[in-house]
Amino acid sequence: MHDSEANFQRDIYSVSRLNSEVRTVLEGSFPLLWVEGEISNLARPASGHIYFTLKDPHAQVRCAMFRMKRQLLRFQPENGLKVLIRARVGLYEGRGEFQLVAEHMEPAGEGDLQQAFEALKFKLQQEGLFDSAHKRALPLLPKRIGVVTSPSGAAIRDVLSVLRRRLPAVPVLIYPVAVQGEEAPRSIINTLRLAEQRQDCDLLILTRGGGSLEDLMAFNDEGVARSIHALTIPVISAVGHEVDFTIADFVADRRAPTPSVAAELATPDRLEVLDRLNALQRRIGLGTRRHLASSNQALQALVKRLERAHPGIRLQQRQQYLDELGPHLLRCIRSRLTQDTARLGLLASRLRAVTPGHRLNRQQELLHGLRHRLDLALGASLRAKQHRLGSASGTLNALSPLATLQRGYSITRLLPERTLLQDAGQVQRGDRLETRVANGTIISTVDTTVEN
Repeated sequence: MHDSEANFQRDIYSVSRLNSEVRTVLEGSFPLLWVEGEISNLARPASGHIYFTLKDPHAQVRCAMFRMKRQLLRFQPENGLKVLIRARVGLYEGRGEFQLVAEHMEPAGEGDLQQAFEALKFKLQQEGLFDSAHKRALPLLPKRIGVVTSPSGAAIRDVLSVLRRRLPAVPVLIYPVAVQGEEAPRSIINTLRLAEQRQDCDLLILTRGGGSLEDLMAFNDEGVARSIHALTIPVISAVGHEVDFTIADFVADRRAPTPSVAAELATPDRLEVLDRLNALQRRIGLGTRRHLASSNQALQALVKRLERAHPGIRLQQRQQYLDELGPHLLRCIRSRLTQDTARLGLLASRLRAVTPGHRLNRQQELLHGLRHRLDLALGASLRAKQHRLGSASGTLNALSPLATLQRGYSITRLLPERTLLQDAGQVQRGDRLETRVANGTIISTVDTTVEN
């Protein structure tokens, strides 16, 4: 019996429940962590996720990175590569294995570059270099486009291909620069200054292809950012792929995700330009016809005004106006007489209202009304007090001892002290009693007492 009760009180975990609760404890106990180590046992299943082991000389831990996060990587993870991951601690319940779920991954060493990037971004943002108030509008139809990039990279080929397709009539000036390496920032700064001095172009495209954070560092240079900000020529920045952002992108007037998109932003499509030109031509023709029609109408109106301004016509109009004034004047006089008569009657009525006899009659009527109201109030007050007296009398009668006696009750007192008798134990044989009933008093002598 004792063993059965003990088994009944046990909280027995299933393996699934245990793993689920351990996973909850792990995930709730650790924030997102930065972990550095070397990749090994890398697996890339068809699902698009990647699974690997992160190790150092003394320990290792299983890791997983799911497809949505892996697609944001700017490099290809490989076995033996030392990486820095930002991950949350968890447990794979199916096998009960402790693991890290990676949210971000970068080659070890890029962390310092990222921190420098964020620090410079914050500094320039506080100075206002990214403010929209400093952004210049792109020309609707540029006269010449300057492309600041490497002359041998894929970016220049993409830009030129799109420009030839969309608007081949616009000339393009290529400013060759180094886009990677220690000399790249100085090369870009000098070229931007040259373009500003020469003013050969009314739009610049600053571009290069994709790469790692270290490859793009020339476009995260403070000097390059300040040179872009100092330009009077609008700048489109198209550095790297869609997921890449550089300081140059934030300072430039427009940011394009790719070099091809930058070329599309820089120029309207030639078919669109032709359509707009045709639309403008139609609008000009329509506007000209409307202007001629409006001018003709204005001319006709002036001719009619000139005809109406003839002295003979004006004299006839004055004569007609004079003929209309006579009846109007007569109507005004009659209206004025009617108004004055009505006003005189009103004044006479007001005068009669303020005579002493009239005021005396009003006071008498007021006195009569007050007297009637007083009579009504006195009658109502008297009836209310009579009603209250009757009610109080009834209440007093109901509470009177005499009314109690009328219902068959009596009051007995012990003589000679006339002490109110409430208990049979108060009297002895031979004591004299006085009993009050409704219609008189009875004097008696105690013969026997019986207690209930």
